[in-house]
Amino acid sequence: MAAHILEARNLVKRYTVGERRLTVIDGVSLTVQSGEFLVVTGPSGSGKTTLITLLSGLDRPTEGEVFLEGTEITSLSEEGLAPLRNGTIGFVFQSYHLIPSLTARENVMFPAELRGDAGAGAKAEALLEKAGLAERGGNFPHQLSGGEKQRVAVCRALVNEPAIVFADEPTGNLDSESGRTVLDLMLSLQREKGAAVVMVTHSGEIASLAHRVLTLIDGRIAE
Repeated sequence: MAAHILEARNLVKRYTVGERRLTVIDGVSLTVQSGEFLVVTGPSGSGKTTLITLLSGLDRPTEGEVFLEGTEITSLSEEGLAPLRNGTIGFVFQSYHLIPSLTARENVMFPAELRGDAGAGAKAEALLEKAGLAERGGNFPHQLSGGEKQRVAVCRALVNEPAIVFADEPTGNLDSESGRTVLDLMLSLQREKGAAVVMVTHSGEIASLAHRVLTLIDGRIAE
């Protein structure tokens, strides 16, 4: 593994609920190396999902900074973040977030088309074939099983060959066999492309495969 691709410094995230101030992330600092598979685990309500939304630029911290490939992203405008979210960063969510009016192939192509990539179709076909979905490219999301939808979501996250992929419980809604298929796909493509993966999961089996595991408790990294 090479240099840091991601660094977080003293991240804090607070929310105001009525007269209460809730601190969800409390002084988290970490680094992620290029090509690393990092698992974030911890009890429900410990701040895991909040942390990866901050690391990925989907949300902004109350305090602290995030650096992606040496660029401080926490102060970037939405316009400045957009190309990072569609190029340098990939996302895989628990609930798939596929566009229902697009076929599997079109869903995978979509991020590449946004970048004006003339090879979007060919890249989508290659990824779907690796995912075992070559015959399902013309199907719409409602015609796919949960495991197939998540494999499409993984392909979509990787179509622009991002430097880092964030995954929030990507196998959480799947049976064990489908979950293992999705995980194998994500990690095989991650290894081929050299992307870092930061994954939130409750699964001890998945954590055992990681290069490193961080445990969050009450918004802090446990020693």
